[in-house]
Amino acid sequence: MPNNNSLLLPPDEPPVRADARRNRELLLDTAKKLFEAEGVEAVSMTAIADTAGVGKGTLYRHFDNKADVCNALLDEDQRRLQNAVLQHMAEQSHTPPEKTHWFLEQILRFVLKNVSLLSVEEDAVGIGLEHPAHYWWRQTLLGLLQRQLPGEDVSYRADVLYVMLDVRTIQFQQRMGYDEAQILSGLQDTADRLST
Repeated sequence: MPNNNSLLLPPDEPPVRADARRNRELLLDTAKKLFEAEGVEAVSMTAIADTAGVGKGTLYRHFDNKADVCNALLDEDQRRLQNAVLQHMAEQSHTPPEKTHWFLEQILRFVLKNVSLLSVEEDAVGIGLEHPAHYWWRQTLLGLLQRQLPGEDVSYRADVLYVMLDVRTIQFQQRMGYDEAQILSGLQDTADRLST
C-alpha cells in the first residue's frame, strides 16, 4: 500500500463563493430527495433543476450530467470510508490477510449501500473502475497483496479483486442468486487464493 496518503484521498474542493456553495448544496439535497422518492434512473437533470427552483445553467455549472450528481452524493460516504480504511491499515494488531478480508467487507458494504448511485452512466462514462474516487480501492488491494507476497508482481491479482468489487459484477452475482454473505465469502476466499 502506498505510503503517501494523498494517493488515497481525493483533493479537497477548491474554495467557492457562498452563493455557489448554497446552490450546489440545494441541488444535491434536491437530487437526493428525488432519487429516494422516484429512483435514480427516473429522475432527469431537468427535474432536478425544476424542483430546486434554479435554471438549467445553474445546474450545469455545477454538474455535467447525472453521473456527476451521483458522484457528488457519494463523496461524503467515500471520504468516511477512506478515513476508516487509513485508520484500520495503520493498526499493527491485524495481519495483512485480516486487513484484506476487512477491506473487502467494507467496500462490498459501500457498493451494496450505494448501488443505484454507482450504476448511473452518462454517455458511457459511469462511476466505474477507472474513476479516481474508486481507483484507490485497487491501490489498497495492490498494497495488501504486496505485503503478503513481497517481491512478486501482484498487479494482475489486485485487478482481479478490484473487478470483483465493481457494482456491475456485484449486481450480476445478486441476479445469479448470491446473497451478501456468499459474495463476501467468495471475495475473501478468492483473496486468500490469490495471495498464496
